[in-house]
Amino acid sequence: MQIDAVSTAFPSHAFKAYDIRGVVPDVLDEAFARALGMAFGQRARALGETVVAVGRDGRLSSPALAAALIDGLTRAGVDVLDLGMVTTPMLYYAAATHCRSGIQVTGSHNPKDHNGFKMVLGGRAIYGDEIQALRAAMQASATEVIDAPARGSVRTLDIQAEYIARIVGDVRLQRPLKLVIDCGNGVTGASAPALFRVLGCEVTVLYGEVDGTFPNHHPDPSKPENLRDLIAAVQRSGADVGFAFDGDGDRLGVVTPSGQTIYPDRQLMLFAADVLARVPGGTVVFDVKCSQRLAPAIRAAGGVPLMYRTGHSLVKAKMREVGAPLGGEMSGHIFFQERWYGFDDGSYAGARLLEILSRHANPGGVLEALPSSCATPELNVACAEGEPHRVVAELQRLAHFAPPAQVHTVDGVRVDWPDGFGLIRASNTTPVLVLRFEGHTPQALARIEAEMLALLHQVKPDATVEAGAH
Repeated sequence: MQIDAVSTAFPSHAFKAYDIRGVVPDVLDEAFARALGMAFGQRARALGETVVAVGRDGRLSSPALAAALIDGLTRAGVDVLDLGMVTTPMLYYAAATHCRSGIQVTGSHNPKDHNGFKMVLGGRAIYGDEIQALRAAMQASATEVIDAPARGSVRTLDIQAEYIARIVGDVRLQRPLKLVIDCGNGVTGASAPALFRVLGCEVTVLYGEVDGTFPNHHPDPSKPENLRDLIAAVQRSGADVGFAFDGDGDRLGVVTPSGQTIYPDRQLMLFAADVLARVPGGTVVFDVKCSQRLAPAIRAAGGVPLMYRTGHSLVKAKMREVGAPLGGEMSGHIFFQERWYGFDDGSYAGARLLEILSRHANPGGVLEALPSSCATPELNVACAEGEPHRVVAELQRLAHFAPPAQVHTVDGVRVDWPDGFGLIRASNTTPVLVLRFEGHTPQALARIEAEMLALLHQVKPDATVEAGAH
């Protein structure tokens, strides 16, 4: 069989460090999705993979993109497991249990006119050069006629019941809990309420209807303004805890009855103590944006802290490399290898958190007792295309601080003092510098922020700091 050449362009800015993303239809359209399916299918076949799972989120553009993607995959001669509308973690689950490769059509927490693709190939989330290689293959398919075997088949698979049963078989609550979940009209609305009810929770659902226009608030739990309705509902209902999910379900936000947000680096402290009780001496991987309080908490629980680069694919790869049972990122991705499959899953992380909290009479008190500091949110400095990595390279050259300060350059420049840290790194997805500052006291925070901004202004005098966007 011959695959006809496809005449289209594939803008380089759509191919990010960890996934593919862009505006529909200006950047991503059905021709793009079909060409991606053909290129991914060819790569899968070259690795001996014969089956690729495909899922999609609840965005308005996702059904058409998924259909074109499936067409491209089958043209390339691979068989497709069509999961329909599922969370990204459910796609990962299928790729861990029914095959080894998969693509999720999702714009995650991006604006409603965006969409994208998250990919697993041969059991690994692909990133970096592998994503760039797909673009090169797509460009080749636009000008060449490609030989392929017979068209692959398509089989539909309803994965939800099996996925929920797998979690319910793993997680045990010691007592029923009262829970509010805010699905933000994202795709978790179709699965998370059922999961938590089967686990034995009394569940109040906010914005559970899957609606790609996101009429109530944007599905991004890292933004405080998106948690206001959840906090009010937790307080109104007398719930034990509140959960918020992002648009595709791979990140978790947590709020307490008093209205505190428990950010993911603090969640990791609780998860680490639990996991390390069963895996003594295990390594816990976390990204450079996480609190300075996290590493001592991991050591106190008998584990080995390992700070690494930001990026869900990068953290997963490092976890595989070192055999870590647990990992996480400040952005809300939590990865359990112990008892699970190592991928990020907001619903599963929520279930594991409830398992821990159900052992205590006052779940909110347990969460709020976790170590904390004074910290800024993620801050951004807008740059020209290509500028952030040049600025960071120069900052790394100039970053000389007197002891007891310690300089870490695994991802940008992070300087740790005994009373806090400062971070400047280049985003891998947009042309911005990402900054975060933390101090054990407000005075320490102010001093550290001033020192780090002074360093930045040596290299980029026109730097203007704004509140960040994940």
